[in-house]
Amino acid sequence: MTPSCVPLTTHDLLAIGQRFGIDYRFPEAPDGSQPAHCVARGRVMDVEIDPTLRVTHSDLDVLHAYASTSRRAAPWFLSVILEGHIQVGLGHQSFQLQAGDAFSAHFNEQTGLEVFQPAPQRLRILNVSLLACTELLSLSSINCSPINFSPPATPVLHTWQVPQFLIHSLEAALASNWPVERQRLLWQGLALQLLAHGLPAAPLESSDAGKAVSLPSGLTQRDHQRLEHLRQQLEHSPNQDYRLEQLARNAAMSPSSLRSKFHRCYGCSIFDYLRRCRLTQAQAYLRKGYSVQQTAHACGYRHATNFATAFKRAFGIAPHEVHHRH
Repeated sequence: MTPSCVPLTTHDLLAIGQRFGIDYRFPEAPDGSQPAHCVARGRVMDVEIDPTLRVTHSDLDVLHAYASTSRRAAPWFLSVILEGHIQVGLGHQSFQLQAGDAFSAHFNEQTGLEVFQPAPQRLRILNVSLLACTELLSLSSINCSPINFSPPATPVLHTWQVPQFLIHSLEAALASNWPVERQRLLWQGLALQLLAHGLPAAPLESSDAGKAVSLPSGLTQRDHQRLEHLRQQLEHSPNQDYRLEQLARNAAMSPSSLRSKFHRCYGCSIFDYLRRCRLTQAQAYLRKGYSVQQTAHACGYRHATNFATAFKRAFGIAPHEVHHRH
């Protein structure tokens, strides 16, 4: 589970492809008579949670563009783009995805998943591979019913936006330095959250088709719609100067009611959520080369020292260290 440095050559990727049923293509590589061509450099972390579930994180400097086609059937494969951009296709579908986007795919030997990685770029991707679907992750030890993530009869490619709070959790987990068993528990929980958010509705639907969507206790459907609109506003524009009273008016609630219902719905306070969104945005600015001062102001912090303290508390690393790495 320890990340390892991986200078990836054309020969390396072809060997990986032979093992996992993936065809790699290198449009910029010399012909086979030439020495191995270095395609990318970086780190890869692989966590096998159990025989049915695997999480892989790659952090690569892609030096030369390459493409892949997966030939081996997969019940479900989820991919979250944390940084960079890719093109993904399945059958007649094709999508351009960038940081914050994700896709979920079910494919087979006849219709393979195609992915193209442009270059040059830094590409950070988190993958969740579901390798079997029979009563997966029953979690019987905590008295939960088995969950069956059965794939559809035909190939599916589903794209979706990753909630900002979940991106923050993924980044925090990647920055953690916990013992192996705790890391496995951490990634199991995050993998389940990604499956809950990223799988199309059908695989997770109850056999009771008429069953209503479950809402947190004390919340109406209208409450949930207003809270979700507010959450999306915070996620998309975290650098704005927000006041509880104004947010409450926008949500047609009293300040105390908004505080209570937001926490009930999302498990944290409004301003804790806003802080997460700002710090996740800050990571992107620092990686683009913004100074700590510029990043602090761009993300809604009046003082760089307050920003630096919050950033280190969240990610365990000072913002200037992230800036200097990039």
